[in-house]
Amino acid sequence: MRKIFLSLVLVLSANTFFAQSVFDKFDGQDNIATVIVNKKMFTLLSKMEVKDKETQQYVNLIKKLDNLKVFVTENDKKADEMRATSEKYIKSSALEELMRMTEKGKSVKIYVKSGSSESQVKELLMFVDGAGPKNQSVLMSLTGDFDLNELSVLTDKMNLPGGDDLKKASKGKK
Repeated sequence: MRKIFLSLVLVLSANTFFAQSVFDKFDGQDNIATVIVNKKMFTLLSKMEVKDKETQQYVNLIKKLDNLKVFVTENDKKADEMRATSEKYIKSSALEELMRMTEKGKSVKIYVKSGSSESQVKELLMFVDGAGPKNQSVLMSLTGDFDLNELSVLTDKMNLPGGDDLKKASKGKK
């Protein structure tokens, strides 16, 4: 009986530790460019030496991040799949709409899971449809425990697709 119980605990904990994000299915697919940065990389980046205030802000932010996943496509079918997956995820999770914007054929939706204060965020999900000159769709998921006002530093340093839209959202939340 004890062996069965231990086996069950191991299986359940392995599923918890190795659980995939709902968005991981887009990783490695044709016609989808992917950027995935995990906690280990953020930890390594946070140990770099800094000399200026802006870089120090960046280092302070990345210490608070767990995962960053960005998926970009120009393919309409893949964009529809990314949109449907993000909409289903939004409905099943405790995300609340932070910002929605439509401008010149470009649609931006940003959702967050709040943290301990008004500006603290545990999770941010952004979906941009019709971005850039190539009419790209961008799905971005960011998890950790960070302040929304710090995101502009991250988008500047990492040159993320949809970064300008995140800057607008962080300014609007102050």
